Amino acid sequence: MTEKRIDTVRLQNLAMGFWQSASLMAAVEIGLFTAISKGAGNAAEIAKALNITERNADRLATVCRTMDLIDTAESGRYRNAADVERFLVEGEPGYAGPWILFTKPRWDKFGNLTEFLRQSEEAVLGQYEGLTVAAARKMHEATYSIGMGAARRFVRQVDLSNRNRVLDLGGGSGAYSITAAKAHPHIEAIVFDLPPVAVVAREYIAEHGVEKQVTAVGGDFTADTLPDGCDVAIMASNLPLYSREIIGKVIRRAYNVLKPGGEMHLIGETLRDDRSGPLGPALWGLAEAINGSTGLAHTDADCIGYFKAAGFESVTVHEFIPGTLSRIVGTKPEI
Repeated sequence: MTEKRIDTVRLQNLAMGFWQSASLMAAVEIGLFTAISKGAGNAAEIAKALNITERNADRLATVCRTMDLIDTAESGRYRNAADVERFLVEGEPGYAGPWILFTKPRWDKFGNLTEFLRQSEEAVLGQYEGLTVAAARKMHEATYSIGMGAARRFVRQVDLSNRNRVLDLGGGSGAYSITAAKAHPHIEAIVFDLPPVAVVAREYIAEHGVEKQVTAVGGDFTADTLPDGCDVAIMASNLPLYSREIIGKVIRRAYNVLKPGGEMHLIGETLRDDRSGPLGPALWGLAEAINGSTGLAHTDADCIGYFKAAGFESVTVHEFIPGTLSRIVGTKPEI
């Protein structure tokens, strides 16, 4: 037997990875998956539904078929993969198309990643320095749907029935607070985020009719005074935006304002302790070079260390969304 020769195929596939991203985003923008869900089962029917040529319909569908985004039934007609049908069909409750397109504005910047890596200037808030209400609103139009899904998962996983007041650090649209309030009518929650984001959070809070339970306060949770008297603190999906020093500091600040016996949940894109993956958290960390922040990818062990250094006890790591998010929780000791 001869030893398998090393070739460049894996490296070529990685180099062309952005072609796959472009194909997925184009399929979302043009409405391919919605058309298939509504019955367009071949290139001719797709072309008619999307007002494109049959050749281009065939090109796009072929790529999506090879990417396992669509497949064919026994009849030979196209159908969406299960996750595509659930999340990428417009008009459905779980539609997450805006989230799939969320990173598209960074396309050109990633094409110049080398130059960003050569820069040495960094700011705590990076791209969020000078954030406007309009920019915050656009950002959360993309993150809202995926955030609500994560929030529902959190409320299913975590027993809040004996908790009364939630501090939602960097809570964005307020998804976690809104969902907790709806599930537990006795709970009060505070979304603490940058002032422009707090404006947007109030819009979502009003839309859900939970203004009596949920408020939004504008501030920088790395520096400004935090609300006290809470027995739960949540910090979700902003872990890679900050350095180890800042995350450690924020967790200490949350510890200081929590009631004895209170708990903190850090939900974030964490790496394995040997930093070998998953890929998603590593990429979010790398993106902070473009954003100009001090952020990077953190490991589960890093996060456990931040909690213990702050004084939390019974610190544990839970798989939140496999391959994407972990939930680290710690309890403030009773007096």
